[in-house]
Amino acid sequence: MSAGVAETARAKLKRRGAASLTDDELLQAIVGSGGAGNGYRQIARRLNAAIQSVGHERMTFGDAKAVKGVGDAKAAALMASMEFCRRRYEKRPAPLIDTPERAAEQMRHIKDKKQEHFVMLTLDGARRLIKCRTITIGTLTASLVHPREVFAPAIEDRAASIVIGHNHPSGMLDVSELDRAVTRLIKEAGELVGIKLDDHLVVAECDGGYSYVSAL
Repeated sequence: MSAGVAETARAKLKRRGAASLTDDELLQAIVGSGGAGNGYRQIARRLNAAIQSVGHERMTFGDAKAVKGVGDAKAAALMASMEFCRRRYEKRPAPLIDTPERAAEQMRHIKDKKQEHFVMLTLDGARRLIKCRTITIGTLTASLVHPREVFAPAIEDRAASIVIGHNHPSGMLDVSELDRAVTRLIKEAGELVGIKLDDHLVVAECDGGYSYVSAL
């Protein structure tokens, strides 16, 4: 097929937008051109059939190459387009934070910090993660936190509940009286604003990994 004919789907896209194209036409725009007796429209239809048969999540470079008329360049263009859209636009379920273990996993990045980091996980009504926020960074031995610093972002996130946590730079997992006092303060403030404190974890580095204990 000539280059002029091959631009039909692309010209339509340019004139009316990608949403105006059929699935086959979108693939035609990616394919771009064909060869004698093997036109780009036919290649696009075969590709569409292959994607539907295999499933877009399982489609591989080899699957694309197996379609008649598809070489390395066309297969690469197709796979790159699909992966870009998957990374940017497919919504993946947020992590479920329904156990202390899963909460601690979201906090493992603070296990070996040299200063005390106070962090918070905001959760929706199904206990799925909304955000992991760093609330304060303290000194080598202490981190000061006020309820307003916790609940202002929690309210902004429209959280149903929260999990708070901090690291012990010393590597010790003992729960101090200050830790318990902070827990009581945050729990009581949460009851007033209607955002439940699910847990307060102390996280520390342990044998190259991490460990935790609850201060609730």
